Order: sequence, then C-alpha cells, then structure tokens
Amino acid sequence: MNVAELAAIDVHTHAEVSSRGHASLDDRLHKASGAYFKVEGNRRPTLEEMAAYYRERKMAAVVFTVDAESATGTAPVPNEEVAEAAAAHPDVLIPFASIDPFRGRAGVRQARRLVADHGVRGFKFHPSIQGFFPHDRDLVYGLYEVLEETGTIALFHTGQTGIGAGVPGGGGIRLKYSNPLYVDDVAADFPQLKIILAHPSFPWQDEALAVATHKPGVHIDLSGWSPKYFPPQLVRYANSLLQDKVLFGSDFPVLTPDRWLADFDRLEIKDEVRPKILKENAARLLGLG
Repeated sequence: MNVAELAAIDVHTHAEVSSRGHASLDDRLHKASGAYFKVEGNRRPTLEEMAAYYRERKMAAVVFTVDAESATGTAPVPNEEVAEAAAAHPDVLIPFASIDPFRGRAGVRQARRLVADHGVRGFKFHPSIQGFFPHDRDLVYGLYEVLEETGTIALFHTGQTGIGAGVPGGGGIRLKYSNPLYVDDVAADFPQLKIILAHPSFPWQDEALAVATHKPGVHIDLSGWSPKYFPPQLVRYANSLLQDKVLFGSDFPVLTPDRWLADFDRLEIKDEVRPKILKENAARLLGLG
C-alpha cells in the first residue's frame, strides 16, 4: 500500500455479503437500515466490488463483517473471506475481523488465529447488535487481552444505530449497550489497547469526547453521519484537542465516501487539520508506511 499516493483512508466500511451467497444481516434488518440511511437500490457490494470502488477513488478502506450470530441467528460474512480479499487487494483493503463475544474461549482462539495467520489489523464490536456491555469482564475481557497483546485495534460501534430502526421493538436491538462511557472501563483496564469509538455518538457525544480526551489510546471515527449533521462540539474538538485522534470513516455502503467528502468540504475544519482527519491519523494508528 502506497500511503503517499492515497487521497484518504476510510476506517469504517462493511462487508455485507459473502461470495458464497449469504448476507450478514437478514432481509428485515437490512431493508430497515437501507431505509434509515436512504440507500439507493439497497445494494450489497461484494468485496471485489469494494476493492474496485476504492481503487478508483485512490482511497484505502478498513473493511470488516459483524459477527452477531448468537443474538441474530444469522451467520456473518466469514472473517477469513474478508482477510483473503484484503490479501488479494493489499493496495486498497485493510482487514479487520469481528468475533461474537458469546463464542467464549473459541472466540479467543479464533482471534489469535486471525491475527497470526490472516494478518487481521483490528476487530469490530457492535455492542447493540451483539447484545453485550463492552466492560463485561467475564464475557469479553479475554478478547481484549489478545488485542492488546498483538497490537490490534478494537473498534466499537457507539451511539444510535440504523440497524433495526423503524422495525417493531427496534428488532430487539437495545441502544443502551453502545454508550461510549462503557468503553472508558476498557481503556482504563487495557491501557495499551488501541481503541476507536465509531460514529458521532448520539445521544452520548459528550461522553465520547470526554473518553477520547482522557484516555490516550482512544480515537473517534466520523462514520455513519453526513458531516453537515455533526454536533458542534464534535467539530470544535476535532479542530483542537482531538485533531490527532479523529478519523475519516464513511460507513460504506450505507453512506458513500463521495457523499461524506462532499459534505466534509463544506465543514469548518482548519486547513492543517483536514489531512490529519482524512489520512494521516489513520496511517499512524494502523502503522502504515
């Protein structure tokens, strides 16, 4: 990967469909998410299509599935398939993985194997969909130990989610799990763990800013929202105290980098901060040359 030639690094994209034909969300939740984000055509691009899409734009993309099989009953796109696609397209795809916390010791072993054998650079957690509190010591601390030991990144969904929005009962998905303040415990107990709080964390934006300001290893990605809707305090901190810890992310395919960047161009971000958000902070966090 030639970082110097990249226009940006998108740290938040989803592998939603496997080459073997199954998707990571059932049709009911997928359609609800598409309606929430107003996705035209409700597409589910393949990993090959994602690589071509980002290559055309001279961008790199962190890509992952979400393993929430215990909670949803739906098998995820295999982590190995994501890693293999990234290995086939190393100029544009950076592999993250996802482990259902309820897999227990088997999940811990799987995490070690994915890092050692497949070059996975981080792990995505979605507390609301997976149905767990990030600071649950008995359930998930074994996974964090692997991540801290191997130097891989923990990326946590925070705040509201479009998954289940508008479905009766929210599809059973509970928002409480994704308060970023729970991740503060994780950052305190694993001080060397690199953490990303994904998304503007509505309705807990101030909590996210507090955690990222207080804990050196905690970063914030800006995915899942058009920049024109960013809370003013998030923009203020991105321009100042957190300018080295805020990252560009789109949430592709539900929000495209084209739309995100067009709105970001109109955001009041300092000229010297823009390249940090779009590429430099992510390159440093990911250890890219």
